Amino acid sequence: MKKGLFIAFEGLDGAGSTTQAYMLEQYLKQKNKVLLTKEPTQNIVGGLIRAVLVGDLNLSAQTLQLLFAADRANHLEKEILPALNKGFIVISDRYMFSSLAYGASAGLDREWLFKLNEKFRMPDITIFLDVKPETCIKRISESRFNFELFEQEEKLRKVREEYISLAEKFGFKVINGEGSIKATHKKILEIIKKYL
Repeated sequence: MKKGLFIAFEGLDGAGSTTQAYMLEQYLKQKNKVLLTKEPTQNIVGGLIRAVLVGDLNLSAQTLQLLFAADRANHLEKEILPALNKGFIVISDRYMFSSLAYGASAGLDREWLFKLNEKFRMPDITIFLDVKPETCIKRISESRFNFELFEQEEKLRKVREEYISLAEKFGFKVINGEGSIKATHKKILEIIKKYL
């Protein structure tokens, strides 16, 4: 596999994408070169985004999406594309479809969001972990003390609607993530093995 494989995980906050991305990395790295990465990244722009998400910085929804696009451009240039060119399997915990789903749910124009992200490389596989908003809120409240910008049931309901629409348009692999961590991991492996 010379050109690498680009896998992106998407889902609502609390859907389990971070856990599942890590588990997939652990499984794949037994026989492959794997890069596990995420958005927002750990760089300066990613830090600004996280400050908005936790409420330390107040920016408009449009400005936030411009930051996401800048972070993504740098992420691709510095991490994702070099790794793919070396034949790595790249797993990203969130990618451009997060911007499209969360941005549109915040009332931003879908066409503008598509234009902002259209030049970015598409993932080879996008896995959408479909979990009900109420389940996500329950999981978040059990794992940490604070809620971030989008972490309210009504907001997540809108985000989920956007994701479902994107899944139909772009052919995501949709996985019901309501079950146990192990059961969800098993479903993901069934999909990934077809590509290896």
